[in-house]
Amino acid sequence: MASIIKVFHKYSGQNCTLRKADLKALINNEMNHFIKKIKDKKILNQLFTDLDQNGDLEIDFKEFIALIAMVTSACHDIFNQNHKH
Repeated sequence: MASIIKVFHKYSGQNCTLRKADLKALINNEMNHFIKKIKDKKILNQLFTDLDQNGDLEIDFKEFIALIAMVTSACHDIFNQNHKH
């Protein structure tokens, strides 16, 4: 848990929110084992829109946790598939 919080604050700055460029940097630098690098602007825009639940054009910590939940769920599914074979 502490690692997730530290990574969020590393990229969020004093406002404790992520702008689109911050989110892209966080994903590309910290989550590249789980999510391939985001190169397509459309994908980044869609992800950002999906996460930005209140429409303020920033991702706060609660909205960021939704991304963590999605990645964790996908990893769980892959883990289960690999262990069934």
